[in-house]
Amino acid sequence: MKYYEIFVTGRVQGVGFRHYTVQKANELGILGWVKNMPDDSILIVAQGYEPVIKTFIDFLYIGPTRSSVIQVSKSEIISSTNFHNFSVKY
Repeated sequence: MKYYEIFVTGRVQGVGFRHYTVQKANELGILGWVKNMPDDSILIVAQGYEPVIKTFIDFLYIGPTRSSVIQVSKSEIISSTNFHNFSVKY
């Protein structure tokens, strides 16, 4: 498994985006967390296999009904953390 840092920009705060992200991550078996950022973006740290992460990103572009995603950027990162679930980080 690989680790990714994913930033989502657009209208993604105050629209249920974190809950949506947790739901999709759990459906796909992705581990990690999601967090609101001060610049109104969303940061996701995700652990999973590349094809599954690609599907996850496709869902992020769709987002919940009231969201409007402008960009999703993904970078592979090095991490020694073994996540046990996917959660909202505050």
